[in-house]
Amino acid sequence: MLCIVTTMFDDQLTLVEREVLALAEAMPANRYGFVPTGEHFRNARTFGEQVRHTATMIYMTAALVREERSPHGPGTHNNGPDGLETKEASVSYLREALAYARRAVADLNAGNASDPVPTAFGAMPRSAVAAGIAYHSFNSFNHYGQMLVYARLNGVQPPASVPPDDKLGR
Repeated sequence: MLCIVTTMFDDQLTLVEREVLALAEAMPANRYGFVPTGEHFRNARTFGEQVRHTATMIYMTAALVREERSPHGPGTHNNGPDGLETKEASVSYLREALAYARRAVADLNAGNASDPVPTAFGAMPRSAVAAGIAYHSFNSFNHYGQMLVYARLNGVQPPASVPPDDKLGR
């Protein structure tokens, strides 16, 4: 029997995939190191770091749900493993993080949703820990907003803002 909680969390991951991953794929590879200039952007992440940070946080939360160590450590500034600077590596990292999180939520069911999972805050029900996936899905849109600005500053139209008729080639 499919657990409604599983469906809800999986749907949130679909939103991240449809919006954040699509934008990550749309940004040209040579712009992954882009960050706007100016005082307000002094410590801002590059476009690629936004992608990798989003993936890292998804990995970390999904690992808690699965009661295992994340396959990837948080890395410098929670931007994932060093050496993932290219577009190809960053997009792959995000795609793999989403797949890993889907496996974590797919394991949720009515029989184990209340099982205690150890966390830094003490034992919590597995479904409550899985809510962290929802949080990081929503937090992904904080980074998505920044990525949208970066994309538009580089002349990239975000896929989500392409009218449906244009997507069909009409």
